[in-house]
Amino acid sequence: MLPRTCFYTEVRGVFLFLEEKWYTLQGMRRIIFLNTLMMERIVMYSDGGSRGNPGPSALGVFLETLGIRYGEFLGRGTNNEAEYAAILSGMRRALAEIGAERAKKTHLECRMDSELAMKQLTGRYRVKHPRMKHWFDLIQNEKANFAEVSFHHVPREKNKEADKMVNEALDLAGRRE
Repeated sequence: MLPRTCFYTEVRGVFLFLEEKWYTLQGMRRIIFLNTLMMERIVMYSDGGSRGNPGPSALGVFLETLGIRYGEFLGRGTNNEAEYAAILSGMRRALAEIGAERAKKTHLECRMDSELAMKQLTGRYRVKHPRMKHWFDLIQNEKANFAEVSFHHVPREKNKEADKMVNEALDLAGRRE
């Protein structure tokens, strides 16, 4: 039996039960719970980069909804490792900021300019490299802390804040050496 406040979808249409009535919406093909529409949403922008591949790498995160931005030097690594590290770091920071109870009622929307990472995390591409599989598994485990987590590709121009954090972390690390 379906919860009272939910969307129920079939191949031919979508049925919404709300206030004791059924409404039909066409074109959707999966179950979407109405509660998702009412839950809190946190928008996170993440970026990772390395100067050389592999080379000195850093991550940058902008939790737009929470007004938090930071970068972190990671040491030597690849660009893809830095991208995954940024996503994982942002997810963990969001959880730390809002707490576990609130996270269970929150949709975390992860936006990134890495099309490869987005396609791997949404299941469109397989993760083949063992080190990347490790990062992938860590992110999949972290998803369990939130009501919903989605991954979206955005153009580089819309990810400027996270990119800025990456470059600041790399610049700062370069000056220390």
